[in-house]
Amino acid sequence: MENKAQFEQENSVDLSLPANTSEYAPEVEAERKVTSDTAKGEEEPKVTNDATKVEAENSNFKVEEKRGKEPARNNRMKKNIKGFASTLAAGVIGSVLTLTILPHTDYVKNFQSQADDQPVQIQQTGPQAKPVSAQAGNTNSIANTVERVSKAIVGIENYQQQQSVDFFGNTTGPSQNVEQGSGSGVIFEKKNGHAYIVTNNHVVEGASKLEVSLYDGTKTQATVVGTDALTDLAVLKIDEKNVNATAEFGDSATLRPGDQVYAIGNPLGSELSRTVTQGIVSATNRSISVPTSAGNWETTVIQTDAAINPGNSGGALINPEGQIVGINSMKISESGVEGLGFAIPSNDVIPIVNQLIKNGKIERPYLGIGLADLNEVPQIYWGDLPKDVTKGVIVMNIDPNSAAARAGFQPKDVIVSMNGEKISSSAELRKYLYTKVKSGDDIKCEIYRDGKLKTLTVKLTNKRTAD
Repeated sequence: MENKAQFEQENSVDLSLPANTSEYAPEVEAERKVTSDTAKGEEEPKVTNDATKVEAENSNFKVEEKRGKEPARNNRMKKNIKGFASTLAAGVIGSVLTLTILPHTDYVKNFQSQADDQPVQIQQTGPQAKPVSAQAGNTNSIANTVERVSKAIVGIENYQQQQSVDFFGNTTGPSQNVEQGSGSGVIFEKKNGHAYIVTNNHVVEGASKLEVSLYDGTKTQATVVGTDALTDLAVLKIDEKNVNATAEFGDSATLRPGDQVYAIGNPLGSELSRTVTQGIVSATNRSISVPTSAGNWETTVIQTDAAINPGNSGGALINPEGQIVGINSMKISESGVEGLGFAIPSNDVIPIVNQLIKNGKIERPYLGIGLADLNEVPQIYWGDLPKDVTKGVIVMNIDPNSAAARAGFQPKDVIVSMNGEKISSSAELRKYLYTKVKSGDDIKCEIYRDGKLKTLTVKLTNKRTAD
C-alpha cells in the first residue's frame, strides 16, 4: 500500500506543468490562451478533490500532446517508471535477504527463548463452560427419610361376618368374611417374636378378621392386642418374621405451628399404599369433640393441612427427622372445606399403647351413669333449675352396681362441677375423670336436684370391682 501511495503521488507531480519559464513557455502561454478562449462565456469549474486535479492535468497532457511535445513527456515518464521499478526491486531484494539470512542468526534464537519463557494466556470473552459431573444425592433428604419410615407403614383390611340374604329376606348359607373397610398402621416395636402395630380403633372396630399388608407386599393375619374407643387407638400384633423395620416416636410437645410434617398411609386402599403428603402444623393442642362408640370425647389433636383421606386413618404423621409425632385419625370433609386434618399427638399415644400392651384395655375410673348434655335436652325436662344454670350434665340412667349408685345419684340430677371444677358437657366430665383423677379417689360432685344445689361424694372404682 505504501508503494501505491508513493506511486500516485509521484505521478501527480510529474504530470504537472512547471511553474517557471522554460523553452516551452511561449507554447504554454499560447495553450492557456486557447483554453481561455474555449472556456469563454462558461462558468469556471471548481477543483474539489485530487481526481479533478488529475483530470485537469490529463487535459493539459492532451493539449501538450497536440502541440507536439511528446518527446519531452516520454522522457519524464520513463524516468518516473525507472525510479519506481528501482524502489520496488530494492524492496523485494531486501525481503529475500531477510528471510534467507535472519533464521541463521542469533536474533531469532534469542527472540524465541524470550517467547518460550512467557506463559501463554488465553482470554475468553464469553461464558466459560464448567465440567459436568454426577453429584451424589443428599443422604439426609426427606426422600430418604420417607423411604425408611415407609417400610414400617402397613395397610389394614377389616373383614366382618356377613350373612347372605335372598330376595325374601331369608338367610341363605353360612356367613362369610366380607371386607368392610381399610386403613393404615405403624409398626413401632418388635418383641418376643411379635411385631406391634398402632392404628385407630375405628379401623379395626367390629372386625372378625384383620389382614395386614407389609411393605414388600406380604399379607398376614393380625391379632387385636387391645382397643380404646375414647382415644380412638388400637394395638395389633403380627409375626415378626417378615418385618424388617420399625418406626420410633418423637416428642409431639416440641411441635409449633408452621413446622413441616408428612403424612404416610394408604388412602382409598392398598392400590395407593404408602402415599406421602406434605403439610405444616396448623395448630397444636386443638380440642375437638368426637363421637365414639363409648360416647362423646373431647379429643386433643394436632391440626395439619397435609392431605388426609379415607384409608389414611392409623397412619403416621412424621417430622423431617422421620419420628412419629402423631397418628392420623380424622379430617373435616364438609363441602368447601380443605386442609383440615387431625392427628393424635404422640405424647398421648405412647401411654395408651403401653397400657394396651400390658392390660389389653385402658383402666379408667368408672362412675356408672348415662350422661346427656343439658343444652341438648328440651327445657321441659330440666325441672326447677335456676335461670342462670344453662350448662351441665343430666344423669339419664344409673348402673345399680356402680360407684354413682352407692353415692346416691338419681336420674335427672344435673352435675355442674367436680372438685370445684365446672362441668358444662359430658365430654368435659369424661375428660376430668380420665385425666385428673384415678380409681380409689374421692371426688365431690355438685348437683341440682329439684332446683336445689346439693353435694355428693363418690369413691371412684373401676368396673371390675364396682360390685
